[in-house]
Amino acid sequence: MPSREEKAWRHYRVDKTLRQARKKIKRNRKRKRVRRKSWVAEDWDDLDCAQTERIVPRGERERQRRMWTSALERLEEETSLAAQVPLVAEMEGPHGVVIEVSTGLCRVELGDRTVLCAVRGTLSAEDMGFTNIVAVGDEVVVSLDGAGRGVVEAVLPRRSALVRPDVFRSHLQQVVVANADQLLVVSSWQDPAIWLELIDRYLISAERNGLLPVICVNKVDLAEGLAACRAVLQPYLELGYQVLFTSALTGEGVGDLRQVLSGQTTVLAGLSGVGKSSLLAAVQPGLELRIGAVSSRHHEGRHTTAQVTMLRLGMGSSVVDTPGIREFGLGGLRQAELAGFYSEILAVADSCQFADCSHIHEPGCAVLLAVRRGQMSPARYHNYKTIYHSLPT
Repeated sequence: MPSREEKAWRHYRVDKTLRQARKKIKRNRKRKRVRRKSWVAEDWDDLDCAQTERIVPRGERERQRRMWTSALERLEEETSLAAQVPLVAEMEGPHGVVIEVSTGLCRVELGDRTVLCAVRGTLSAEDMGFTNIVAVGDEVVVSLDGAGRGVVEAVLPRRSALVRPDVFRSHLQQVVVANADQLLVVSSWQDPAIWLELIDRYLISAERNGLLPVICVNKVDLAEGLAACRAVLQPYLELGYQVLFTSALTGEGVGDLRQVLSGQTTVLAGLSGVGKSSLLAAVQPGLELRIGAVSSRHHEGRHTTAQVTMLRLGMGSSVVDTPGIREFGLGGLRQAELAGFYSEILAVADSCQFADCSHIHEPGCAVLLAVRRGQMSPARYHNYKTIYHSLPT
């Protein structure tokens, strides 16, 4: 006869075996999740996963990664516009618009008068990646003293901004103009000669910063005929860009330009000497603008607009005249993102052999094939390559 201790030990062993069996049955009944490795997180926890995996089509993961990255960058860019400087939405005080900026000071339009204002020292924009706190076009809150002098206390959120890399600190950007509706890219047919790459750079910047781009080719009186101008600009017309052909000397296209400017806040941008000031004087005679001649030696314009200035026109419109520049950088843009601003490249890029094709040298590139077949503008593609090599990886 087994003792009482032996019986107790047998019961313990049987109970333990039953518990283990029940645990195993319960575990087998539990539905195992299929592993789907995320294309966002690189260190996904794969413990306790079934060995069955979801198979995605070739190139789908890279396409989703690019789409997600692009969406995040655009969201960050839109958010940064509203957070470039310390903002106070409900601060009491007069609200005005900055019409001119100089070192440490700015002119603010308050209703029917203009006040010279200093900028509150506690405001800072450098933490947000910008070098200037206040830009022409900014809507600001000011405080006034008894003598009529003002201080900018806050900058209200910007709905758009034309920016470019700072000249001396390339890792920072300079806000050229804020809260404009459209960007008028002015180029001249000759003296200085039309520069399509610069036009492309402005078109990219307009799209990145929420501005409607309009191309204006001035001095068409120097061309052999309007047909020659249209032939060069035909790729832009086919892509849906609005293109104006003007001559401040003969008045050609000035009426169309006046209509485009009507009721809008427009930024004028382009090389020195292309005739921005001359066009403004033709649109609204009586404006006190300096107009300079083009150098006969270098066929380049001289700077006549020394700083960014907002001018009020009739027709309920405003123009922001910017100094002529010799180049325009695209701060914050990388090589892999450039194709997204060339719609003709995007239209065929899905047929490229490689998902990360640069469209420069890879075998099986559908873009290179389209250029060879004459299905894409060689000039636009040349601009793409030139800008691509100027951007960081």
